[in-house]
Amino acid sequence: MDTAYVIDTLFALFSITLIILMVPGFAMLEAGLVRTKNVSSVLTVNVMIYAVASMAFILVGFHLAFGDFHSATMSQWAFFMFQMAFVGKAINIMSGGVGERARLLPLTLFTVVMGAFIYPSAVNISWGSDWLKDTIFDLNMVDLAGSTVIHSTGGWALLAAILVIGARKGRYVGDQMRVIPASNIPLVVLGAMLLWIGWFGFNGGSVGGISTKALADSVALTIFNTNLAGLAGAISAGILIYVRYKLFDITMILNGALGGLVAVTAGAHLFSLYDALAVGFIGGLLVVVAIPLFDKVRIDDPVGALSVHLVNGIWGTLAVGIFASDAANNITLLNQVKGIAEIALFVFPVSFVIIYLINKVFPFRATDEEQQQGLDVSECGLEAYPEFKRAI
Repeated sequence: MDTAYVIDTLFALFSITLIILMVPGFAMLEAGLVRTKNVSSVLTVNVMIYAVASMAFILVGFHLAFGDFHSATMSQWAFFMFQMAFVGKAINIMSGGVGERARLLPLTLFTVVMGAFIYPSAVNISWGSDWLKDTIFDLNMVDLAGSTVIHSTGGWALLAAILVIGARKGRYVGDQMRVIPASNIPLVVLGAMLLWIGWFGFNGGSVGGISTKALADSVALTIFNTNLAGLAGAISAGILIYVRYKLFDITMILNGALGGLVAVTAGAHLFSLYDALAVGFIGGLLVVVAIPLFDKVRIDDPVGALSVHLVNGIWGTLAVGIFASDAANNITLLNQVKGIAEIALFVFPVSFVIIYLINKVFPFRATDEEQQQGLDVSECGLEAYPEFKRAI
């Protein structure tokens, strides 16, 4: 008994390390995709999200999500840390999507609410103590590591924020969309690959242990399928981009990989090899299709976070009901749709109202002049690349 307890605790701590490695992953990805004059602000936002969201979850959110739950299979501190490692990811999804025009203070205030209330409430009704148990609203969806609970939650909050804040200055002029290129492609690649590696802890650790043969097999299958879906997403995005534009856009290929990783997150422990391939392949295609669609309706998302996390969070949760349906274990497409809908109907309106109210007191959007100058100066007083400053 003690041996299994120690092994599962060690596995949780290792998984936590991989998940927290996703913090610099998000930071590098976003820093590479925004303009050089906004890099320090993006990096500051990512650090503050990790610190503030984690603290809000430690002090308030964990109890809201899990009540007085105590783990019997591993150290309570390991379980606590594992759940804390997740919370910042939901808000990291927002940070890039509102990049280059969102002020740090109001975004930090929303991070407190997200870490203490919104995300823990989503966890409560899915993985946690479950306020809705034994009611018609009880969620029976399967969502291993959070295609909906984490990725769609962050995506719905991001959509609410974009609708309140608006687009970057100069992004849309008349009927035209201005292309704003990424500033540092090597950082984009580094960030995406750090996220990819972190996903092995994200999904593998969510199995809950590795101390028996059955658990070890489940962890190995989960990580195998996770990687496979990422590969398939990268390939499908690369193919579609080349067919449409006769170019290989590395930023789109990487977003395709991330889309595949998001999609497989709900059911990586259940999918066969071919299921994971299909889920990831479709996930990569969805990213390539969704990014220009959001631009057409003037939803300005500099890093493609809505397409990667919201669209593929929904797709991945549906995929469980399509590829791994099992009526005997209550895994049905209807239950998956119900879970997606309930999380959406909670997260989006609550996030919109809170962001709207914060915005009335502390404006989220930087002024046109501040955006022109770059948020590194107005928000941080510290430029990431002072020798390469450009007025763009």
